[in-house]
Amino acid sequence: MTVPPESVTPEFGPSGSEPNSGAARPAPNFSMGLIERPVSWVALAGFMGTGKSRVGWELSRALALHFVDTDKLITRVVGKSIPEVFEQEGEAYFRACEQEVVRRVSRLDHAVVSLGGGTFIHEENRRALLERGPVVVLWATPETVYQRTKHSDRPLLATADPLSRIRTLMTEREPSYRQGTIHVHSDGRPSEEIVEEVIERLWDWADVNAAWGEDSDPSEGERAAD
Repeated sequence: MTVPPESVTPEFGPSGSEPNSGAARPAPNFSMGLIERPVSWVALAGFMGTGKSRVGWELSRALALHFVDTDKLITRVVGKSIPEVFEQEGEAYFRACEQEVVRRVSRLDHAVVSLGGGTFIHEENRRALLERGPVVVLWATPETVYQRTKHSDRPLLATADPLSRIRTLMTEREPSYRQGTIHVHSDGRPSEEIVEEVIERLWDWADVNAAWGEDSDPSEGERAAD
């Protein structure tokens, strides 16, 4: 089973949408001013509990970009929670939905995309995302991830020893995460500080790409206004 392509096109929701919403948030209208940003599209990857949704939401506000959470987008399209999808349809179905959503969000512009924890480990998803723009990987220790997720109903942690499961999964996924563009640690840091570092690193990345003549993103290295 696959999700109809037309079903996963993000809809731009009302201003002030919560960070757990799958809908993209419309960027503010700054018709009277200039908006400087290093990129017009960026994705956040990393293990569950590393802060992708919160940091992604705040990053989108700071850069005046739309916000899209792929997990929330899938649940809205399918009409079921992630645990329900895993239980009733199976992980293969969820990953197929995830792949279609990645294909769609890779076509967006002016967006900050928060990815599910397993999205970036699949080669086809990883290739599509990296070809589209920079992917920021957030990192945290297994202990931090456990503290942040121990009261959740995440299917992959439905085990007698979730901390051990977290360690195992993080070790397995690390080689894939390491292929991200930018790497930032989120342990013990306020989201505002993380966002500031991400933006600074994105400017550095954009400047390097501009120096090498890269033009994959219309705003990279130009500091041009929209």
